[in-house]
Amino acid sequence: MAKPDTGEQSVPHVPVLLAEVLDALAPLPGSHIVDGTFGAGGYSRALLEAGAAVTAIDRDPSVRRFADALSAEFPSRFNFVAGAFAELDQLVSGPADGVVLDIGVSSMQLDEADRGFSFMREGPLDMRMAGQGESAADLVNTLDETDLANLLFAYGEERKSRRIAHSIVAARAAQPIATTIELARLIEKAIGRKPGDAHPATRSFQALRIAVNDEFGQLVEGLFASERLLQENGRLAIVTFHSLEDRIAKRFFDPDKGGPAQSRHLPQTATEALRWKAAKAVKPSAEEIARNPRSRSAILRAGTRSADPARAISYAGLGVPRFRGAA
Repeated sequence: MAKPDTGEQSVPHVPVLLAEVLDALAPLPGSHIVDGTFGAGGYSRALLEAGAAVTAIDRDPSVRRFADALSAEFPSRFNFVAGAFAELDQLVSGPADGVVLDIGVSSMQLDEADRGFSFMREGPLDMRMAGQGESAADLVNTLDETDLANLLFAYGEERKSRRIAHSIVAARAAQPIATTIELARLIEKAIGRKPGDAHPATRSFQALRIAVNDEFGQLVEGLFASERLLQENGRLAIVTFHSLEDRIAKRFFDPDKGGPAQSRHLPQTATEALRWKAAKAVKPSAEEIARNPRSRSAILRAGTRSADPARAISYAGLGVPRFRGAA
């Protein structure tokens, strides 16, 4: 994602796929849109400028300065609520005409070394978006070798997870692993690095961040909360940044994609996909990627809500990765 406005820049934060998200949500004056992942407020600002009323949600306390700025500029149409988007239907007075979710870590979090999200900056091995609960250091220093390897493989798709986990366990026997650079160097030493390849710690850091913040659980809960909140013809737009999240979003809109294949010789079972009319997935243009390389992996999926009753929450068929035998 593009680097946010921190108050030291005159150029406002421009989030990934902004024009495409606005097109998917089609905000109108008087409509009510929920920005479930407020961040630096890029989507919220654009929606407000289009005339919509916006309720924004974020669990990261560091975003408050951006929310205060929008509250001062749009006092009658902007409202900020501290909390997790997984509970958006409990945090927002509905119904809503649209919901936007931008899943994953923000540039603001990556660029602040003391948050511990980036392997490129020295900082404590933290990664907690809300500043509460287990940190990445807790997981790295307490999980047994098998569980740690399974976590890195399931959440980061790291094929060399066993080698990395073995190296981590050996290193922490001497002293706890406390910083981002320390862990990144350990991983690089364990599996090597070829010129031109992504940093070898990329997938492991992704896996730890997802585990620390329960990002897959939050995503699933947030999708079903959006379904409950949105009224008929309400629109949901989801921007994801890696294949695991995108798979969950795709199958949420079209449950048949995650179910068993049906024989054409047998009676067809009823589909649940009628609750959503899903649009074709959208990726950033070459121009956007050139302006903002962090956008290269982004995918936008959007759908329009039917009048059918909201479903009960279910992980079945969504392809949510698991480790440690979680149900």
